Order: sequence, then structure tokens, then C-alpha cells
Amino acid sequence: MAPVMSISGLRLSYGATEVLSGIDLDVAEGEATFVIGPSGSGKSSLLRCCNRLEEPGAGHIQFEGQDILASGIDLNQIRRRIGMVFQSFNLYPHMTALGNVRLALRHVLKLPRDKADALAKTQLDRVGLSEHMSQYPAQLSGGQQQRVAIARALALEPRIMLFDEPTSALDPELVGEVLGVLSELKRDGMTMIVVSHEMRFAQNAADKVVFMSDGQIVEEGPPAQIFDAPQAQRTRDFVAQAAL
Repeated sequence: MAPVMSISGLRLSYGATEVLSGIDLDVAEGEATFVIGPSGSGKSSLLRCCNRLEEPGAGHIQFEGQDILASGIDLNQIRRRIGMVFQSFNLYPHMTALGNVRLALRHVLKLPRDKADALAKTQLDRVGLSEHMSQYPAQLSGGQQQRVAIARALALEPRIMLFDEPTSALDPELVGEVLGVLSELKRDGMTMIVVSHEMRFAQNAADKVVFMSDGQIVEEGPPAQIFDAPQAQRTRDFVAQAAL
């Protein structure tokens, strides 16, 4: 079976600084791929290239039979199928949780109000927020706001979900509720790429772990390999510093 997403020869530079130096990565159907590594290693840049929030200078990203870096691609159509959740929640403060999730269904999928409401409620219930649908972002905790953001992305029924440090803006006591949602998505078979500094969660939840450093993939493999028997010295040093 062909990978859901296949990245080859991906390069990205900011001016004279190359931040991605020829990335090759396949993501299989239903696979939870966790990307770890030190700050500045290119993890978030890689993720942002996957839905063209960043424009690579070279390489290919195959998704559902298309090279999404090719000219003439319908980028809006691609982004409907590639959900993304950021560090910051990016919710509209003047809209309720329901309104934030409903918005894309109304404006992107052009659904009628009643159908959009029903789908939005289903996704909010999926992330455990059925009792908070009428509350505004300011009335929600950080963990609840991030769960609204996840529900918003899920509402478009993406083929793959990208998570860019989804817990980094949260107080420690709120991290668990967001990680719980990711665990549920994994059990549901959602294909995911997760950039995370939560090493223990990566060890327990990942199907594949990718270790990046200096814009390159140093090593990839199952969690047992990366965390217990890493092949590369840079991986060993990083895992030792992470102190699982």
C-alpha cells in the first residue's frame, strides 16, 4: 500500500541558512509518526511544508496521488485533507466553541447551518467538550481551547493530521487532557505526524519516531529503537539529555 504522505529530497532555506537539508520520509496509513529533536532542528519547518505554509526550495511531497508542491495544485482542496493543529490555539474570541468549529464547515464545505452544527457537535463531543459548546475561548482553559482547535481540524474529515507541539503552550497540569485526545485519535486509526517534546508520550504512543538534528533526519524507527537502542551518537546524546 502506498504511503498516505511521501516526502523526498525536501529542502528549505531562510536566506543563506538551510533549515531542511534533503528530507525523505514516508507516513503509512494509520501510523502515528512522532518527530523529535532539539530546538532549531527543523521539526516545525518540516511540518509546515507538509501543507505549504512554508514553500520548500526543492523536493516533492506526494499526498493522495498528487505532488502538492507542483504548480497549479488546488491548495485549498489539499488543506481540507491535511488537518493542522498549532502550538497556539488560534480561536476566534468572539465565537463560542461551537461557532469556532462550525465556521470551517460553513465557509469551506458550504454546509447548511443545521448540518454544520450537527457535525461540529459530534467533533466537540469526540474531544470531550460536549458540555462546553456554548462557552467562549476566554471561558475555557488552555487545554480545552486546544481541544476545540483539534475538533475544528477534525471537522473537515482530514486524511492526515499534523500536530506542531500541541502541548507546548499549556500549563503542565493541562497537558494530559490534550495527550488523551491524541491517544484516542491513534486508537481510531487517524494518520498523524506529531512534533512533540513529550518524550514519554512519544515512547508510548508512536508507531514510528523520527529524530531530527540540523535540518536532517538522523535516525528513524520504532520507539524501542530510538529510545532504548539508538544507532546514531546524536540520537543517543539527545535521548540521554531528555531523561525519560
